Formats: sequence, structure tokens, C-alpha cells
Amino acid sequence: MPTLLHHPLDPSSRIIRLMCAEYGVPLDMEEIKPWLRTPELLELNPAATLPIFMGEDDIAVIGILANIHTIEDLYTPAVVAGLIPPDPGSRAEMWRLIEWVIFKLNDEVTRYVLEEKIFKRDQRGGTPDPAVLRVAKANLNEHMLYFNWLFATRSWLAGDIMTLADFALAAHLSTLDYLGDIDWGKAGETRDWYSRIKSRPAFRTLLNDRVVSMPPQKGYADLDF
Repeated sequence: MPTLLHHPLDPSSRIIRLMCAEYGVPLDMEEIKPWLRTPELLELNPAATLPIFMGEDDIAVIGILANIHTIEDLYTPAVVAGLIPPDPGSRAEMWRLIEWVIFKLNDEVTRYVLEEKIFKRDQRGGTPDPAVLRVAKANLNEHMLYFNWLFATRSWLAGDIMTLADFALAAHLSTLDYLGDIDWGKAGETRDWYSRIKSRPAFRTLLNDRVVSMPPQKGYADLDF
């Protein structure tokens, strides 16, 4: 059985978990804290980033893009459509929005929230910086306006069918939702989309996630918010 080195609230790890759950791939889950930069992690990945996927050959697949392509290469079902659309135009839009989420949204919002609320818990005397969280919140509001506009014009993030772009955005928003950083009452069309994708069977393991001494915000695991 393949193994995934992950942290429950790491959004890149969540993307791979969603993909594997959607494709019916069982995983052994090994939880680590990448910000501690342990020797064992650095030996596998000097960048100390997640996810790290270990297949049956015990070769470490490192990084979100390498993991995405490995899962697609190895496990895409032959009898049903996968998460990457077949036509070039739809694929291009999907990859554009995946890039938006895993780079732009992460760099402007998710990374800061995790650093302040999660990473600093393991630092002596570390406390969240309200100024940083205010900037992240303001940035998130701008992103949500864009996502609302997209969902007002299409059924799924990249078009008329669900793609990997939806899993990428759901992974990040679910992390932020766990930490109580999304006001779903003001989320408009994005809330309706998230309710649909949150109801998929693949999402169940994420909704069961718990971080020690930090329970999720109320409604995190509720399909009806």
C-alpha cells in the first residue's frame, strides 16, 4: 500500500488525499510537521515541503506537481473520466486555475494563516501576529470575489465539469475553514460550490481530520454548514 507523508492541514497534501480517495487508492498516512525540519524529512526532501508519496517501489515522489502527475499516471480509472479533462482548452483553463490556487492563493493567504496559527504553536513564545492575519484576510476577500465571479458563470471552477482545479481550491478552502477563516455567510456562489464538493465521498476523510488541541470551527464537518 502506498504511503503519504502529510500534515492534516497542509493543503497540498489534501489535494493528493482527495485525488486518491476519488480514485479509490488506499493510503497509509504518516503525519509529520514539515516546519520542524527533522533530519528524516530533510534526508527525503531538503526543501522540507509536503506532500511526499511513497509508492510500492519505495521511491519518494516529492512536491505537489510531481505527486499530481504520479497519481494520474498510476491510478486514473480506465472506465470513467479522471480529473483532467481530455480537450486542450479545458486542460489549459484547469491548469491556469490550479496555478492560481497552489501559488497565488497559497502565497497570499493560506501560507500566512498556517504559519501564524499552526507553525508558531511549536515555537517557544510564538503567538499569531494580528497584522499578518489581517492582511491574509483582506487578500482572501479579494480571492473570494474572483471565485464568486467564476462560479456565477460556470458550474465548476474550470468549466462545466469537475476537474482537479476544484480539488485544489477545495483543499485550500477546507484548511482555511478548519481554522475559522472563511465567512461562508458572505461567500455567495463559492459557498454553493463548496457545499456540492464537500458532499462527495472523497471529502469524508478530510472532514474527519483533527489537530491536537485545536478542534475545527463549528460547522467544519457539517454538509449543510
